[in-house]
Amino acid sequence: MRKLLSIIVFSALFINVAEAQQPKKPNSVEIHEAIKKLNFLGSVLYVAAHPDDENTRLISYMANQVKARTAYLSLTRGDGGQNLIGPEIRELLGVIRTQELLAARNTDGGEQIFTRANDFGYSKHPDETLAIWDKKEVLNDVVWAIRKFQPDVIINRFNHRTPGSTHGHHTSSAMLSVEAFDLVADKNVYPDQLKYVDTWQPKRLFFNTSWWFYGSREKFEKADKSNLLEFDTGIYYPDLGLSNTEIASLSRSQHKSQGFGSTGTRGAQTEYVELIKGELPKDKTNIFDGIDTSWNRVKGGKAIGDILYQVEKDFDFKNPAASVSELIKAYQLIQALENDHWKVIKTKEIKEIITAVTGLYIEAVATEAYTTPNSDVTIKIEAINRSNATIQLKSIDISSIGIIENIGTSLETNKRSNYELKGKIIPNTKNTTPYWLNSKGTLGMYSVNDQKLIGTPETEHQTKAIFNIEIGGVIIPYLKDIVYKTNDPVKGEVYKPFEIIPTVSASIKDKVIIYANNPSKQIPITLKSSESNIKGTISLKRPEGWKVSPEKIDFKLAQKGEEKTVIFTLTAPQNQSEGYISPQVNINGKTYSDEIININYDHIPYQTVVLPSETKVVRLDIKKKGQNIGYIEGAGDVVPESLEQIGYKVTTISPESIALETLQAFDAIVIGIRAYNTVEELKFRQKHLLEYVKNGGNLVIQYNTNRRLKVEDNLGPYPLKLSRDRVTDENATIKLLAKDHAVLNTPNKITNKDFEGWVQERGLYFPNKWSDEYVPIIAANDKGESEKKGALLIAKYGKGYYVYTGLSFFREFPAGVSGAYRLFANMLSLGK
Repeated sequence: MRKLLSIIVFSALFINVAEAQQPKKPNSVEIHEAIKKLNFLGSVLYVAAHPDDENTRLISYMANQVKARTAYLSLTRGDGGQNLIGPEIRELLGVIRTQELLAARNTDGGEQIFTRANDFGYSKHPDETLAIWDKKEVLNDVVWAIRKFQPDVIINRFNHRTPGSTHGHHTSSAMLSVEAFDLVADKNVYPDQLKYVDTWQPKRLFFNTSWWFYGSREKFEKADKSNLLEFDTGIYYPDLGLSNTEIASLSRSQHKSQGFGSTGTRGAQTEYVELIKGELPKDKTNIFDGIDTSWNRVKGGKAIGDILYQVEKDFDFKNPAASVSELIKAYQLIQALENDHWKVIKTKEIKEIITAVTGLYIEAVATEAYTTPNSDVTIKIEAINRSNATIQLKSIDISSIGIIENIGTSLETNKRSNYELKGKIIPNTKNTTPYWLNSKGTLGMYSVNDQKLIGTPETEHQTKAIFNIEIGGVIIPYLKDIVYKTNDPVKGEVYKPFEIIPTVSASIKDKVIIYANNPSKQIPITLKSSESNIKGTISLKRPEGWKVSPEKIDFKLAQKGEEKTVIFTLTAPQNQSEGYISPQVNINGKTYSDEIININYDHIPYQTVVLPSETKVVRLDIKKKGQNIGYIEGAGDVVPESLEQIGYKVTTISPESIALETLQAFDAIVIGIRAYNTVEELKFRQKHLLEYVKNGGNLVIQYNTNRRLKVEDNLGPYPLKLSRDRVTDENATIKLLAKDHAVLNTPNKITNKDFEGWVQERGLYFPNKWSDEYVPIIAANDKGESEKKGALLIAKYGKGYYVYTGLSFFREFPAGVSGAYRLFANMLSLGK
């Protein structure tokens, strides 16, 4: 048999968002549902492009009603989206959205898989998408995911037959899935994968259609549905007190960074899937019709099924441990299965059930939240048997810290056993960080060199404890991540991952530093120690032509966790220039140049990301007029900090305080991205903002989506209508329409050169209709499309200026794009 990769099964009943979160303690109803799932041997793979694309109603239905092993293959981690809960974008947003997907699957009972594709931003056509992604490699990953997961059924979220009608990533996900369906059984296709997995052939491929894809409900009603299956996903689960659609809404609501909170619904709700490949089931309400999903599907499975179907039938809700002896018999038979795929899956499931029926609780907790390679560590062990079953803790193996402890202790009913073990982290232990960020990738693909890692949702922690537990005379190994936990006065017991991090980290707060006027700036670098008593030197790597003083600085850090800030003076060359600086820390001949970024939100596990520490420095030829800027926050961006970089004084204005007398103190007012989508108060305060313009003020509004606008009729002083128009090619040619307008001439002369080096896109959600009072300043278009003139509109209103822009300044500023700063300065200088 081929060597099969370990498969992580995420069960809604047992597995948390991550093992580092507080463990669940399932009740009898949840245990019984897990036994039902144990007795179902069928798999469904749902395929789409991004976090939040998945149909949680259908995933929950397959996982909880059908009891199928159900996974969502998201081709990307959602790195190119916006973040409504914090400042993280790009790679760090991808880390957040990865965890949000895991939280969603924890809620709806599914598993999560990815490819290496990078969400590079909106794409209008799959031709562009697949060129940037590198189609061959992403197809490789889709084939890998199917061979590894071995689904009987694949369901695509999007229609592969309509390229150009929706996001190019969406259509590409379906196209790749359809192509992979015909390749996965061919041993000549991506043969290197066969070192780890076997070929596989799913039975059926579907498209999850609905009336929306037909244009209207009326058209869908009249459509031929002979090739469609339908399911009532609104089914109610009395044992849970929830409808399937309510579970789906809870799952959907985990996508908090996208603002996708969902209200639960009740009642019948029909989902449709259209057969694309394979044989149509005779029973159109059963997607597995004609597929053996019983234990009989595997050689040696009948004897297992004879035991487990009876366990399911005879389950004692008041005494779940009454099933333990039969479960142990089934566990032993599962270990003898020749089918490695189902052996791995069902071993994990039945071990969790045995733990649950006996109330067995085992835990390994570090006394500190983090450590470094070659450091001493103390682990506290807790083990307790909360049943009458005979259980022994035979041994504990934590090889990553050199511990093998023979215990040989009986776990008496409801009596806790505690141990304290000491060891040392092995010297070559890798840092805890998302594995897909370890190497620099391309615009469209992350670089992952280890085939076995591709597709896995997160980095597997290296510090694990193996508890060898004897139950009913059979030794069962349980693998547990070592965790860290504390007691929070408000939250109570709080779990975090136990992390391995570098000896020292060095970070520069600003990721872009603009030299606009002063040729020299102080560069503070914060050093943080992960060990006690370290000392060394730090220097600053910089681009050619830039000067630094001093050349190096000595430092000492006495305590673990101690921070110290050192300051270099960096002088820019006289002419416009840009490049990157990075701290270089030398300790005993070893150089450290990474920073540690912590992501801490209540709805996902605490995340530690170790990345190269670098900052872009830009010597910028820029002039500006006006000084005091008022900023009204929207969905989150770094525009205020960016404006401060070029010498403005920026004051954040709370929406509740918007009044004419408040606004008149500012030379210009800037509205954050999507503020008119997210800030309810603006619909009551818009009149004050327009009055400010009329009295001589300068108002700059950044992009909003055309859905769920809080202000529509008076978004501008004159009629203005937003659309979904966008230019996704960041290199699209810019046509200067109003060459004599002040915004292109004062105080900075704007030319096409200022639109070089833009990232991800030109802009989005441009207005497509406006009255004659507005002057369109520039035009651009994607290949094969009509010219879009709504990227930057300016109207004179009373004594002041109203500016609406869909240009993606919120992406260009963090990337240090010179021309974006110059143009924005001109917008703020209007009328001065």
